[in-house]
Amino acid sequence: MNMLKKYAGILWLALAAVVGYYGTVDFGLPKLSTGKTDDLVFGIIILFILMPIIVGGMITFGWYALQGEYDSYE
Repeated sequence: MNMLKKYAGILWLALAAVVGYYGTVDFGLPKLSTGKTDDLVFGIIILFILMPIIVGGMITFGWYALQGEYDSYE
């Protein structure tokens, strides 16, 4: 079970990279360049508030799982 948790950590780290890329390239940056005020506010919220929280949480969880912080020793 502990090896499964380590593989899940690798999966979370890879998923964080994918979410960070697509969240930035597909959602955040195109909204900044449209010129509309609503899109600009939405793009700023996505890039500077939501993406660091989402990606940072996934990286933290994946790193801890990879390092064995969630291992059970019974």
